[in-house]
Amino acid sequence: MNATILKATMAQCRAELLRTFRNKRFIFFSIVMPVAFYFLFTSTMGSDTKIGSVDWTSYYLMSMTVYGVIGASLTSFAQRISRERTQGWVRLLSITPLPSWSYMVSKVAAQGVINLFIILMMFIIGGLGKQVDLPVSVWIESFLWIWVGGFSFMALGTLLGSMRNPDVVQVLTMILYMGLSVLGGLWFPTASMSGTLQTIAKFTPTYRLGQGAWNLIGGGSIDWTGVLILAVYVVVFVLLSSYIIKRQEAV
Repeated sequence: MNATILKATMAQCRAELLRTFRNKRFIFFSIVMPVAFYFLFTSTMGSDTKIGSVDWTSYYLMSMTVYGVIGASLTSFAQRISRERTQGWVRLLSITPLPSWSYMVSKVAAQGVINLFIILMMFIIGGLGKQVDLPVSVWIESFLWIWVGGFSFMALGTLLGSMRNPDVVQVLTMILYMGLSVLGGLWFPTASMSGTLQTIAKFTPTYRLGQGAWNLIGGGSIDWTGVLILAVYVVVFVLLSSYIIKRQEAV
């Protein structure tokens, strides 16, 4: 890789990080809300409450960590892409010496770093604030699972960002963010839902991302059905966003 291109890509990545952490929407939906919900719902439930064989504080820590990662990928990532496409930023970059992939690589890399920060923050809060006690191996496995699985929501964010109407994207991302989080069992366990909703929930990406972490802290392993479902979502989201962007460029 050319050193100049690498430096430019890194510069874009740093700019993305600064813009994101200055974004009030990101701070509220990806940091304040998950932390507030975690303390609220773990404080109102008894300390001996369990979901299956897992302590509620550990279970809900994973739920809110996933919730924060998804929020960052939808409420900030998708809207930034949409706004920049509307403002012609992407078209401007296309006439510079930078290759077309540099723009998206910088965004994905920055979002990956942001997701790392959210996961680490939530795990520290759970460990120190609620004395969540898990084996080191489980902490690491859960960390990696949520981080890698979070890329599937970056793919969804890219699809939503391909729309050139930031106002519509803002409304749509909030509907999907809240709707999928509730249906996927991130706000409360799917066991409290009706049988029909439980069946539907199992096909949502939010449930599958949360399920992997819940299984790990319960002494289980990753469900490969969940991995397959998340992979299918990634492929579908990427193909659709690529198709939409190519159609827009052709016009």
